[in-house]
Amino acid sequence: MKQADDVTWMERAIELSRKCPPAEGAFSVGAIIVGADGEELALGYSRETDAHVHAEESALAKLPTDDPRLAGATLYSTLEPCSERKSRPLTCTQLILRSPIRRVVIAWREPSLLVADCVGVETLRAEGIEVAELRSLAKQARAVNAHLLQ
Repeated sequence: MKQADDVTWMERAIELSRKCPPAEGAFSVGAIIVGADGEELALGYSRETDAHVHAEESALAKLPTDDPRLAGATLYSTLEPCSERKSRPLTCTQLILRSPIRRVVIAWREPSLLVADCVGVETLRAEGIEVAELRSLAKQARAVNAHLLQ
């Protein structure tokens, strides 16, 4: 996967995050799952279907877990996948690990604002998932969440 492709998909995910209804205690996040052939497979954003749904969770829910395209897919998320969660039994990190996805690209790591120590990136990497960080787009992804970061 070329860096230019990663940037293009992440920019789309950032645009998607702008669709999130603002929330006092939750980040606005966009996620896109892209097949190995460059085809968009699914997308999601925070609070897309209910007040507690996360972007990665929403995108993953739109595909069957045995979809063969997931094995070569990349999940783009504007924020590090959560590793702690009160509103659902599984975190986004756990959902990714239960899928065949083996590559995740994020724009920025979750700050300790809502979760003291998010370890989504470390957990994914420890399980053999390739995780790339596009720090050049972190500022854009954070800007969508200015309401929390002030």
